[in-house]
Amino acid sequence: MDIHEYQAKELLVGFGVPVPKGGVAYSAEQAVYRAAEIGGDRWVVKAQVHSGARGKAGGVRICSSDAEVRQAAKDLLGKTLVTFQTGPEGLPVHRLLVEQALPIERELYVGLVLDRKRERIVVVAHPHGGMEIEEIAQREPEAILREVVEPAVGIRAFQGRELAFGLELAPPQVNQAVSIILGAYRAFRELDATMVEINPLVVTKDGQVLALDVKMSFDDNAMFRRPSVAELRDYAQEDPREAEAAEHGLNYVALDGDIGCIINGAGLAMATMDMIQHAGGEPANFLDIGGGASPERVAKAFRLVLSDQNVKAVLVNVFAGINRCDWVAQGVVQAVREVQVPVPLVVRLAGTNVEEGRRILQESGLPIITAETLAEAAQRAVAARNAGLAA
Repeated sequence: MDIHEYQAKELLVGFGVPVPKGGVAYSAEQAVYRAAEIGGDRWVVKAQVHSGARGKAGGVRICSSDAEVRQAAKDLLGKTLVTFQTGPEGLPVHRLLVEQALPIERELYVGLVLDRKRERIVVVAHPHGGMEIEEIAQREPEAILREVVEPAVGIRAFQGRELAFGLELAPPQVNQAVSIILGAYRAFRELDATMVEINPLVVTKDGQVLALDVKMSFDDNAMFRRPSVAELRDYAQEDPREAEAAEHGLNYVALDGDIGCIINGAGLAMATMDMIQHAGGEPANFLDIGGGASPERVAKAFRLVLSDQNVKAVLVNVFAGINRCDWVAQGVVQAVREVQVPVPLVVRLAGTNVEEGRRILQESGLPIITAETLAEAAQRAVAARNAGLAA
């Protein structure tokens, strides 16, 4: 789960991380009011969307008068902001962050990520901020600083100092940077985050160290115990199909292909998508319906997949372990009759009571294409897609 920049800053302030003065605005007049609250004579108006590279896309404006703040807000609110991260469809701008414009001397990068290979939180830093970490890693991999956090003791002050010294900070800024790194780590740990990125972390001309821009992502599976974080979710920034799937307990990710996938189990779903590509097709989605393939759950899955107008065929691949293939087959038949699937449907079943499941599908009278192996199912789904396109 992602949140907006202003929300991430509000969370980090609670852990002692300093940020520029600012406030959220939902209208042009409110943006002007925020600027008056902040004071000064220069402000930054930032579009709040779940994407980086907003500045390059025109989503960040520097203003030096109330009139400029008002005009920037009018230009951005209601706009669809397109960045290289959003893709051509872009993301809607419904809120803005108005902040004081700081005199910046240096921009740095600090990020905390979960290293799944090490099973540790790793703090990554670089003396040049403002760029994406992937770009930094490509251009100057040897300059990236890393500190692995031992979970039994957490991050220690000496690790923060090593990072601060590696960032070539002056002695007066070292303690400030250490406090920011330790605070960001506490936020990461205590809020079940999967990423905290401060990019850039800036040193101002008067020697202050501040988090100028912040991104935070969280573990969806832990949000039941973090209601204060879960309520920050902005569904307007997500694919509506993914939001609907989350409401029904389904794991759905939209992709660019045209063969819809309904699978039980994330590993099997990944293998199925790979096999579709191997057969010459492209998956339209990742959809894991989980262990309980009830008729109602399967019907919801079909509706989600078919809501994508690009889908030209659907592949159902279920391995019945806890479930039984005859139950799954009954669910598929009932769901197909209820949803009225308008594209070719390929079903592959394996596991407990597989013969009975296949019999139910064959005797249903529905135009269901069956397959015994995953490779066969993928080939038949691609062939059905191709036949439909040719027709």
